[in-house]
Amino acid sequence: MGTEDYIRTIEWQMMDKHKFFPLSMLSSFTIRCILYPLTLIKTRIQIQHREGMYRGTIDAFSKIFRTEGISGLYKGFWVSTAQIFSGVFYITTYENVRHILARNNLHDRTLKALVSGGCASAVGQTIIVPFDVISQHVMVLGQTDNCPKHGKVVVNPLDIKFHERTKTQVIVDITRELYKRDGIRGFYRGYLASLYAYVPNSALWWSFYHYYQDQLRSISPPWVSHLLLQVVAAPLGGMTTTILTNPLDIVRARLQVQRLDSFSRTFLLLWNEERWNIFTKGLSARIFQSCFFSFAIVLGYESIKRMSINEEYKEGVRW
Repeated sequence: MGTEDYIRTIEWQMMDKHKFFPLSMLSSFTIRCILYPLTLIKTRIQIQHREGMYRGTIDAFSKIFRTEGISGLYKGFWVSTAQIFSGVFYITTYENVRHILARNNLHDRTLKALVSGGCASAVGQTIIVPFDVISQHVMVLGQTDNCPKHGKVVVNPLDIKFHERTKTQVIVDITRELYKRDGIRGFYRGYLASLYAYVPNSALWWSFYHYYQDQLRSISPPWVSHLLLQVVAAPLGGMTTTILTNPLDIVRARLQVQRLDSFSRTFLLLWNEERWNIFTKGLSARIFQSCFFSFAIVLGYESIKRMSINEEYKEGVRW
């Protein structure tokens, strides 16, 4: 088989799902274990006021590690692991929507990725938002912030008693208080904001991922590893998407944690407080997280797809 004839994208119907799903979940859990501290740092920076206690990603890491230890960098981790299961629904939706679009004669890789990525994110967010809301409350609980109106305050939006309580007790108390105050709606606070933030993010990420793959392939010698091109394209796509969508993610985080009323009101409050800093607040942590996450996810995802491919397609796959 010539260098131009290899399978560039392993499609859903080409894989053995009995291999793909367990390997995919194991890969996702491992990556989240490694990168979770960046998620926590990003969230804390995003929800603090302008003159907050963290001056950036490195400053936040050193202060959290110094005052809270390694466990402080993993606050809310076990709640967030539910994202592994939502990830199964996410990737299943993504691959199946691509398959449906191809059957309906849409063959543009970038456009297929755009539509499929958006649909996958909508499904994933519907499952994960309740866990995300609880996890974010755990992440910021007890953090000191400099509020313009009240000076130094301890972040505790739900007035939870968290001193001398186990992590499990705190999570149960947060869950009860959310339900007591808002019912089921409390677990979907910021759901629309999550859709506004993550659907474009997912759609753009997959689009840029395929776009950069095609660009890199066009300038690379035929012998260059296909997987290498993919793991280079992923961080490029992640960085581009992060820069474009950063304000949306800040609004989402504030809306979910600080219990504000609406997306538009939250955006206006942030604009009045931050002005143009809304485009850069927490951006270094997000870019760092996105580049590493994109690299690791694609390395795992594309490798697992190759490991799970059915026998009849193996000869057409390049590493």
